Amino acid sequence: MYTKFTSDMKADHLILVPSMLPIHFKFFKPIFEKNGYHIEVLDTDNDNIREEGLAHVHNDMCYPALLVIGQFIDALKSGKYDLDHVALAITQTGGGCRASNYLSLLRKALEREGWDYIPVLSLNFSGLEKDSGVEMDLPLIMRTIYGALYGDALMWLKNQVMPYEVHKGETMRVIDEMVDELMVSFENGGYRKSKKIYRDMIDRMKAIERTKEPKIRVGIVGEIYMKYSPLGNQHLEDYLMQEGFEPVLSGVMDFVLYSIENGLIDYKYYHMHSKSWGIYQIAKDVVMRMQKTFRDAVKQDGTFVAPDDFSEVIRAGRPFIDPGVKMGEGWLLTSEVVSLIQSGVTNVIMCQPFGCLPNHIVAKGMTHKIKQEYPNANIAPIDFDPSASHVNQENRIRLMMANAKLNARMQEQN
Repeated sequence: MYTKFTSDMKADHLILVPSMLPIHFKFFKPIFEKNGYHIEVLDTDNDNIREEGLAHVHNDMCYPALLVIGQFIDALKSGKYDLDHVALAITQTGGGCRASNYLSLLRKALEREGWDYIPVLSLNFSGLEKDSGVEMDLPLIMRTIYGALYGDALMWLKNQVMPYEVHKGETMRVIDEMVDELMVSFENGGYRKSKKIYRDMIDRMKAIERTKEPKIRVGIVGEIYMKYSPLGNQHLEDYLMQEGFEPVLSGVMDFVLYSIENGLIDYKYYHMHSKSWGIYQIAKDVVMRMQKTFRDAVKQDGTFVAPDDFSEVIRAGRPFIDPGVKMGEGWLLTSEVVSLIQSGVTNVIMCQPFGCLPNHIVAKGMTHKIKQEYPNANIAPIDFDPSASHVNQENRIRLMMANAKLNARMQEQN
């Protein structure tokens, strides 16, 4: 019998959270702390994390699960925490993939170490864990949504500024300042003034001194953890910038919309969710309107490239993959690749855990079909695995970058 996290533990338990979204978690941590939770986001990155993961999770299991569990075990063994007053928290999408077993795998790893008394929380909306102890009331949900939207906006702007910054580190310094200032608005309800907040973000980011040197844009897609987590993808964004490229990443709220859209697809295809279909539709419309506020602000200013409308992403993938393909990242991954290519980002890296059947099908498996329609597309599927050589991964990326530079020179000559 596992230990449950109860509401009275909020006062004296520190909740450890695995890293995934570096900017977004700067918002999420204080948002949840405002509701009485004590949070620490683990930003550790060392070889011992992978070793602990391999020691507690079979190497054929999902690589993100191995990393998350390895990061938890590494933290608990570090001596930094009072193990009688610590809890672990993960998010779960609840799809038909091995990630839905994170919770049982983590509890099994804790039991093996003799730590079965440490409670584990699951934040999910699919009924995987009905008594996790996380009290998600409406105000907390709304603050979390706005935190995700502002994290998406800052991530989108960062990737158009940091590769060009004259004074290294200035972009992240400005982002940290804006996050600190924005958290005050989360205290007084001012976080809903999104138009003003987005204009301020854009003004602050475009004020950073930048070079005029053009850089090739490279899209990053993939399994959600591998796509965003520096621990998972070997700091891919930083590596691309270091090599003189501009990374392009869609926001995490697009994945939320993908999950909502799948509810609508279930209703259309299988007549499921008949009672909640209307709620799915309202949620989709609300989130897309909230995203539009940022997109309109970017277009009105004219300094930066605006993200694609999610409805355009949906349409981009329809000729290539059926919406009923929704295991893992499903139709979203293919749609994002096609949407990137249509918007001029013809160089794309697909980050996938080795052995993840759903993502191999919708990523590597769809590459040939996409290149038939877009012969100039330069797509590099990269497998991430504890046994995969970092040198081999880097060489694959370098080959993609070399092709990108060659294609750019040929376009200039034409």
